[in-house]
Amino acid sequence: MKFLRSHFALSRSQQNGIFVLVILIISFQAFMFFDFSSESESNHIDQVTIKEFQERLDSINQVSNRHKDTIYPFNPNYISDFKGYQLGMSLEEIDRLLAFRESGKWINSVEDFQKVSGVSDSLLKKISPSFRFPEWTQKRNSVNIQQKDARPVSATSDLNSASAEDLKLINGIGEVLSQRIVKYRTSIGGFLSAIQLNDVYGLTPEVIARINENFEIRSKPDIVIKNLNLINEEELSEIPYFSSNLAKEVIKFRTLYEGFSSFEELSKIEAFPYDKIDRIKLYLAIK
Repeated sequence: MKFLRSHFALSRSQQNGIFVLVILIISFQAFMFFDFSSESESNHIDQVTIKEFQERLDSINQVSNRHKDTIYPFNPNYISDFKGYQLGMSLEEIDRLLAFRESGKWINSVEDFQKVSGVSDSLLKKISPSFRFPEWTQKRNSVNIQQKDARPVSATSDLNSASAEDLKLINGIGEVLSQRIVKYRTSIGGFLSAIQLNDVYGLTPEVIARINENFEIRSKPDIVIKNLNLINEEELSEIPYFSSNLAKEVIKFRTLYEGFSSFEELSKIEAFPYDKIDRIKLYLAIK
């Protein structure tokens, strides 16, 4: 026992030194433990943040993929090079379509579109459900009004200066219709295109064709084509085909989706008169 006691007997200063050493060891271990815990917690938070971000990204990609192949309603007469490419048309098919339109002619049916462009049956089946032709084309069984516009007219037959009496000389136009044409012309500030005759209630395609044989638009109203992405609600409501309520809905949609990239997007607005989009384009542009 004396032997062991001689080996483990410590002086006061040695005991104090050992005590301080033990305190230092415990403090160091505690510091390492809390530092590791803090780092682990930080890594855990980072992992949670990354996971949430990844889930959001996956959700956005899913929505994007879901709508990637969606074709919004559109008038095939206004297909551009880029639009045709998006639809899957070849360069030759797009060129044939554009050449046909540049000649002043119009496509008024799905059959006309395939005949002019030469697209395959499979592509036509894919894109034709999204075709939207003006309402009047359905009533006249694909009779081409714009071709009739090109017929020779007399030197004094300006549709925008013709009186009701002048219009009554056309077979099929009486007192009521002649006054209605003049009244509608006044309400829109003058005709920009003969296609606007289709908005006059009571005019049949045959009568419109006869008007186009005898009148042309020589003195067009002086208008400024407004940018749909910049025009305000009040200005939009003053444009033909727009009521104050419709103008409000268009501006609301534009604000929500940060502008329009194409006229086809207007079809998403409830009660929008998409059958009149070809006339609306006479007053508006998207830039």
